[in-house]
Amino acid sequence: MSRKAELSEETPEFIPTRSSLLSRLKNWDDSESWRDFFNTYWKLIFNTAVKAGLNEAEAQDVVQETILSVAKKMREFKYDPALGSFKGWLLQLTGWRILNQLKKRLPADPLQLPASDGTSRTSVAERVPDPVTADTAAYWDEEWRKNLMGAAIERVKQRASPKQYEIFYLHVVKQFSAAQVAVTLNVNVARVYLAKHRVAALVKKEVRRLEKELI
Repeated sequence: MSRKAELSEETPEFIPTRSSLLSRLKNWDDSESWRDFFNTYWKLIFNTAVKAGLNEAEAQDVVQETILSVAKKMREFKYDPALGSFKGWLLQLTGWRILNQLKKRLPADPLQLPASDGTSRTSVAERVPDPVTADTAAYWDEEWRKNLMGAAIERVKQRASPKQYEIFYLHVVKQFSAAQVAVTLNVNVARVYLAKHRVAALVKKEVRRLEKELI
């Protein structure tokens, strides 16, 4: 096989353009889109719940309940930049589900509990701190970006040739030097740089696509 043919065969296919994920999620029977949504965002919800102080089992419940909330409210959801982003809306839903888990930790006794200073009495609900703080919002923004990058890399992995993706993974993700990758995979350095450029370009393209899907 010629070098030209080899490069052509290994070039990843571009990911086809799809309609907005938000519009597709309005169809409850679109199992592929819902699976896509879950696979893309469940880690973001889970990690935020753990960051808020929940254990893994509680965080898993938050993921399940948040996805169900999105499903129930999706048909009524209308994207309006003036009112806020889908990212902010999803954080709000996640925060409510986290709050529900925190409330479950409190005594079942509906009677009011004394305040810590003994001067007044507050309800059980009022003693649960709001999980969506400024720190949580900042963490959500950071994790949102990381999550999109991870989801983009995973999608590109399914379409790139195994060799090109392996080169990209070792060089970009694991941060091996080009020379180390060349020796490890028995390829020349020029091929390492070429694979890095091609796969990185597709990852950036997919990140932009993921961002647009939520508009």
